[in-house]
Amino acid sequence: MKGIVFTEFLDLVEDKFGLEMVDKIILNANLKSEGVYTSIGTYSFSEMLQLLQHLSKYTDISIDNLLLIYGEHFFSVIENSYPGLLATYKDPIEMLSSIENHIHVEVLKIYPDAELPTFLVEEKSEISLIIVYKSSRAMHHFGLGLMNKTFEHFNTTATIQLEKIKEDGTEVRFTVIKN
Repeated sequence: MKGIVFTEFLDLVEDKFGLEMVDKIILNANLKSEGVYTSIGTYSFSEMLQLLQHLSKYTDISIDNLLLIYGEHFFSVIENSYPGLLATYKDPIEMLSSIENHIHVEVLKIYPDAELPTFLVEEKSEISLIIVYKSSRAMHHFGLGLMNKTFEHFNTTATIQLEKIKEDGTEVRFTVIKN
């Protein structure tokens, strides 16, 4: 997993819960990296999982809700770092439906060894989208947070439902209906 995902996560933890919490989750997790990350480095997903588990334990917030909050936070990173990418879209449905064939292509140009989830469009109209998320990491709530902020970015809202196709969350169907 790319280091930017770790560095931004720890920034979020510091912003929301304080530097003491960052220290606490790093010290209590058995991290090979010892919690030292660079945005361009590559680290084991198991470290992210350990950080999430410890943060969940100390805050009584579920991992899914932490991932949702983190996804919403990470959208601001995309907005600030890659405004040109977002500017190519005029509509959130169009943007979300192009994750696999455009956005992830651009991400791989910057981070060629990134291991990205797959997003398969099942159905699309001007006001709705059904898209299937597939990833061994089961971070679908991170994706949900990004989707929420995508609609906010375009000054609109949507109803987004997720349905686990696989109980472990490695395959999830998102049904998005623009309000």
